Amino acid sequence: MLDTNQQDDREFAALVGIDWADQKHAWALHSCNTSAVEGGELEHTPEAVEGWAAELARRFGGRSIAVALEQSRGALLFMLTKYAHLVLFPVHPTTLAKYRQSFRPSGAKSDPSDAGLLVDLLKRHREKLRRLNPDTEQTRTLQFLVEARRKFVSDKTRYSNRLTAHLKLYFPQVLDWFGEVSSTIAGDFLERWPTLEKVQKARLDTLRKFLLQHHCKSDSIERRWEEIRQAVPATHDAAVICSSSAAVLALVRILREVRDAIRSYDEQIETLVRQHPDFAIVDSLPGAGSALTPRLIAALGTQRDRYHTASELQSYSGIAPVLASSGKQCWVHWRWACPQFVRQTFHEWAAHSIGSSAWAKAYYEQQRAKGRPRNTVIRALAFKWIRILFRCWKDRQPYCEDRYQRALLHRKQVAGQGSPVQFEWKTSAGFRKIAAIRLD
Repeated sequence: MLDTNQQDDREFAALVGIDWADQKHAWALHSCNTSAVEGGELEHTPEAVEGWAAELARRFGGRSIAVALEQSRGALLFMLTKYAHLVLFPVHPTTLAKYRQSFRPSGAKSDPSDAGLLVDLLKRHREKLRRLNPDTEQTRTLQFLVEARRKFVSDKTRYSNRLTAHLKLYFPQVLDWFGEVSSTIAGDFLERWPTLEKVQKARLDTLRKFLLQHHCKSDSIERRWEEIRQAVPATHDAAVICSSSAAVLALVRILREVRDAIRSYDEQIETLVRQHPDFAIVDSLPGAGSALTPRLIAALGTQRDRYHTASELQSYSGIAPVLASSGKQCWVHWRWACPQFVRQTFHEWAAHSIGSSAWAKAYYEQQRAKGRPRNTVIRALAFKWIRILFRCWKDRQPYCEDRYQRALLHRKQVAGQGSPVQFEWKTSAGFRKIAAIRLD
């Protein structure tokens, strides 16, 4: 019988490894009919890639060609996905680095040699690599949108912190007058009155009109007017005031654009997520909400065969820790190699679920009472939630809190060796739940 790699050699006419770069990519090619390995360079332009791919199709009669590269996303990978005869195998950078180190302990490295190592990985260990199998266009669009939106939210936080730092130098009163410095009202106020001196010269009618246009309560206008009149400048240094006010005006304009970008992303995501086939499943989860529902859908995808067990999803997301053992020693540590955005998604969802799920709140309070750190407890809660989400996702069934409570009580009853139990409804923290009372 043929081994796995020999069978795969019949499937592919050639094996290609590409060490990608910004301007030129080094490639190595092994034809399955020969033992020689060819090499060359490929310009990073759509025209060059088109010609290179067309030449491979002509040379091997359109048969499938396996291509390994250190990208799961990126410009080169997206260029290569256009060609049906190229079967892509993304390789994790750590995998190639460790593979290189096992044969070159000196640390010697070059682009052509890395391309050759990628070919060797395909030839000898192809069964351990996963083919690129893109999700549906709708799901991938949602994935890109939610990740880009999160980056803009991070930008908003960064620019808000810079704005706060400048205001503390010469105009700290604004931080007390407006709760959120990145808000529309705070930005419009600073754009109109960037210094304390200018706002103190404004008339009460002008200020009242401005605040009413921004939906401020009438009773707070007089109080704010008094605060403005009694405010004392933080500094009289003209250099500080001039430079900081210029920076404040620039940051206010940037924050307006960032807010508009986030709002635009929210509209696109809202439209797309409500059309997604898994929307009803994920939207039923406690604490998901409008922001986390599309992120959870993007994290799961629609390929049900991608994860066979909840444990695989827990490990992939980085919520499950890593267990390492050697001899009599055993230790558990944080999982570094994982998609950070996916881990953050599950962590944030678990934190939000505490206020919406009775059992999640009870578990959180129980663990905190034992003195465990907050983030540790939330990760443990996320670990539990992933098991539940995985089953709902696999069965294509929305989450039901009452059903889960009954399952918990059933397991406790079985663990209690069949002790008689009476069930009744109780209200806890504003939530109705089933409680068990032992009769023995």
